[in-house]
Amino acid sequence: MNVAIIGATGYGGAELIRILHQHPEVTIHSFHTSSQEGLSISRSYPHLQTVVEKDLELIDPKEIAAEVDLVFTATPSGVSSKLVPELLEAGLKVIDLSGDYRLKNSEAYKEWYKLEAGNKEVLEQTVYGLTEWLETDVEQTKFISNPGCFPTAVLLGLAPLAINDLIDEKSIIIDAKTGVSGAGRSATAATHFPETNDNINIYRVNEHQHIPEIEQMLAHWNSNIEAVTFSTHLVPMTRGIMATMYANVSKEINIDELFALYHESYKDNYFVRVKEQGYFPSTKEVSGSNFCDISLAYDERTNRVTVVSVIDNLMKGAAGQAVQNMNKMLGMDEKTGLNFIPVYP
Repeated sequence: MNVAIIGATGYGGAELIRILHQHPEVTIHSFHTSSQEGLSISRSYPHLQTVVEKDLELIDPKEIAAEVDLVFTATPSGVSSKLVPELLEAGLKVIDLSGDYRLKNSEAYKEWYKLEAGNKEVLEQTVYGLTEWLETDVEQTKFISNPGCFPTAVLLGLAPLAINDLIDEKSIIIDAKTGVSGAGRSATAATHFPETNDNINIYRVNEHQHIPEIEQMLAHWNSNIEAVTFSTHLVPMTRGIMATMYANVSKEINIDELFALYHESYKDNYFVRVKEQGYFPSTKEVSGSNFCDISLAYDERTNRVTVVSVIDNLMKGAAGQAVQNMNKMLGMDEKTGLNFIPVYP
């Protein structure tokens, strides 16, 4: 199976290269860029020297379709909205890591992303690729929109509660923290070393573009959930997301029942690991891997449940989940090419 990566010079693209290079059923045929044609990928990422030596090519959907079967688009928002329809028309399967086709409401996309929405016909056939909660046989699917990094951590953490109507829909508060790689490879005043080192910042308060994505899926599971409070913080680490969610429970329950629910919900999902009661995960424990680790606490005094969910933002939050979705799309075991141990410490 030949695949191509469009946007290979970003962090998401680099992670796709790392995973797919050792994938037993896939060959990376080509890397594509809009600005660095002819340069070797190892010029952009020297750690790939002698391991992957391919030149970057321009993006021509018809030429790509003549040589590959599936394309990953790891592009900035606003690029895939125009590119994906061309790739699909050329007969390719596509997995998009950008946010351009995650929101089913085009007006919501315009409001939150400040960009023109993607093709409506494509949007109608889009499968939202939260892998553990797919409701579609993706072997028959041509296009998957990969979830955002924050929504992946949040939704995996809240899904059992939302689906089983166990929380007060108006009480959901999400406090999320991310490493600096989540901001992408291009440095800004807010993300370069002197600003991030020994520092923590809250950003995009009540304005983060992942808010409607989280609300869309929660409302799909439970129509009573309309809005959440979602705050994001930038912390001085390279990789990782920790999402801590708080909500009031809607019926009498205890911590043993909550853990039983989560273990049952994820018993068949290799990449979601529910921790032992009393133990809470850290981002180091999933670094470099496709795992999402989850734990819970319940405070009978306040009637509030706390859910802690951690992922590697570049893996389960981007490239890892994209490959997991590719495996399902191509009828393979979802662990193929992803079953490696997290990097620790």
